[in-house]
Amino acid sequence: MKQFFGTFALLAVLVFAGTAFKAVDVVTYSVDTELSKVNWKAYKVTGQHEGYVNLKSGSLDFADGVLSGGAFEVDMTSMVVTDLEGEWKAKLEGHLKSEDFFSIEKFPTAAFKITKVTPQGPNKYKVEGDVTIKETTKSIRFTADMTEEDGKMTATAAIELDRSDFDVRYGSASFFGNLGDKTIYDNFDLTVALVVSE
Repeated sequence: MKQFFGTFALLAVLVFAGTAFKAVDVVTYSVDTELSKVNWKAYKVTGQHEGYVNLKSGSLDFADGVLSGGAFEVDMTSMVVTDLEGEWKAKLEGHLKSEDFFSIEKFPTAAFKITKVTPQGPNKYKVEGDVTIKETTKSIRFTADMTEEDGKMTATAAIELDRSDFDVRYGSASFFGNLGDKTIYDNFDLTVALVVSE
């Protein structure tokens, strides 16, 4: 009799464990690199410049319909300046791609990988992850919003990065003194919009 009840109790525990720890349904969506956007804006004492870079690849994970992970890769060779034209535009684009800044011949891509997602309300998330630029990886946090329109989901976020964290030194007061009005500020802004489809 004791053996019977012992076996019954064990079965009950196994059944409870099976229902309590139900497998989470994770779905991965690919990022549409044509529709998605990564815009940048950088600042200096005498003004600012802005532009965009293209996405090379990416994906977002959803666990039971809730954002849970993901990653994307940026094509640094595609960097474009949008606030200038002609010769000045070409010069700045070439300079940003040179060893003074992002050294795209050595480091043609940059990447971001989500390490933690915390829901903050309907369609809003606190995201933590690792950014890799020029083979240096730093952890960052930001808020992301998820929207759906015409059958497509879009994750948007405003991200601030410090270029000195990634050894991008040109015109930086963190590395050089007495720059005066030639100083280029370390912090720059990214506005990211990832459009995903099944």
